[in-house]
Amino acid sequence: MSNTDIKEDKILRVGIYLRLSNEDRDKLNKDDPSESIKNQRNMLIQYVEKHDELILTDEYCDEDLSGAGTYRPEFERLIRDCENKKIDVVLCKSQSRFSRDMEIVEKYINNKFKEWNIRFIGLSDNADTENRGNKKSRQINGLVNEWYLEDVSNNIRSAFLSKMKQGEFISPFAPFGYEVSIDDNNKLVVDPVASEIVKSIYHLYLTGLGFTGIAKCLNSKNIPSPSLYKYRKGIKLNVISNRCREDIKWTTSAIKTILTNEVYLGHLIQGKRTTVSYKNHKIKNRDKSEWIRKENTHEAIIDEEMFNRVQIAMKERTKPMKRSDIVHIFSGKVFCLECGHYMRKKNSKIHEYLLCSGNRDGYDDCINKTSIRYDVLMSIVLDAINDKLQRFYDREELEKLSLKKMENRFNRKIKVLEQQKMEVKKQVTKTKKYLKSLYEDKVNGIITACQFKDLVAEYNKNEDVYNDQIKSINNEIAYYKIKEKSSKNNKEIFSKYQKLEELNRVIVQEFIDKIYIGKLSKETNSRDIQIKWNFE
Repeated sequence: MSNTDIKEDKILRVGIYLRLSNEDRDKLNKDDPSESIKNQRNMLIQYVEKHDELILTDEYCDEDLSGAGTYRPEFERLIRDCENKKIDVVLCKSQSRFSRDMEIVEKYINNKFKEWNIRFIGLSDNADTENRGNKKSRQINGLVNEWYLEDVSNNIRSAFLSKMKQGEFISPFAPFGYEVSIDDNNKLVVDPVASEIVKSIYHLYLTGLGFTGIAKCLNSKNIPSPSLYKYRKGIKLNVISNRCREDIKWTTSAIKTILTNEVYLGHLIQGKRTTVSYKNHKIKNRDKSEWIRKENTHEAIIDEEMFNRVQIAMKERTKPMKRSDIVHIFSGKVFCLECGHYMRKKNSKIHEYLLCSGNRDGYDDCINKTSIRYDVLMSIVLDAINDKLQRFYDREELEKLSLKKMENRFNRKIKVLEQQKMEVKKQVTKTKKYLKSLYEDKVNGIITACQFKDLVAEYNKNEDVYNDQIKSINNEIAYYKIKEKSSKNNKEIFSKYQKLEELNRVIVQEFIDKIYIGKLSKETNSRDIQIKWNFE
């Protein structure tokens, strides 16, 4: 800019914008320090000092932020000040420092700045909005910057994809219970302190505590939450919370995440989420089929038997009791033999008892109307388990357990479900063809636009039903696959016990799949109680 380009009596307020992104840092070396914030600042201040008509009003600096989009805080402040007429000139080292996004360049430099009477100057690439012949070169530079940004994004995505497929950990922060190895930042190693907390969470869940109960237990013992633990270790996390860092406690979601994460088995499952594009950083979930799974990449904290037992318990468990946050011993296990509804636990002043849920809230749908005392059922189940132990504890008898038969049973169920899923998918395909024919009928005038609209609405409704069916079937398949894995540990279960003196939630989970309670016979004053074992 020269004095001939502006009026001599006018002082122009200048705002300088500086930006350094992570990709710039990767390029820096001793021979090429020109992109640093310090050097950008020196260059721009020297330019202002050489021109008497310019006065430096403010500085806007974004570090470690990409030139794509407007999610940079200082950039946004700059735009607000321009709109509010607080500055007259935006001065940058180059147009790419302002933004690499062609959309942003067009919106502000070539449009809004003219509307607000703001002059933009980029020193190293001679970008100047006062020079009319300069616009085409600025637009070409904008396209080149956009292409560069896209190439960088694609290269980074490809590199990350390759690392994930090789079983390398790519996140900057390790899951709670692990640390990123000092020797290899793509490798997880066990954190000796946090891993013990993870183990205790799994044990607490199997004893009957729910997510909320476990969180309360950890908080009552002042055990730091994952984010607080990492903060105290000097790891800087971007935690969004209106609470003080030291006040962030264990939550039910944190407990659930730990209890469902296969990382604790020694496996890495990555690529669950991605961003919309290199310009839109909104997070979106990927389909499960696109996840990248690599087994045995690091040391396990939880063995497979315990992990599977927890997953089964989650699918079978009902809500914990409100007062104690403890799930009762038979929760999710006891059902009515007559109608199939689950048996609810109720309390009286004298006893605890179970009652068919088909008879509640004014409904009278089940013939099984008489409750069974909780302590009576516990005694019956305890005797039944001890009877099994007496029969099967002998090592030779253990070998007679037909694991193959049990595995075949689960395989048959999975096969039936897979077949059901195929039938639903065929139906989805048929409805898609039907929709296409409807459109052709509308075009050919066979049906009216109003009829077409109604039929499409019906199609969308049916499609939602089919998608819900597929989702439900997939959940069932996942459940039986977990049960199949768990069944392989039945010999170990029997070998752990000789005779039981009392029941607890863990023992019930290990031995029993379901318990069915029949109606009370008035003639015999007895009822049919059927126990479905995990190993038969």
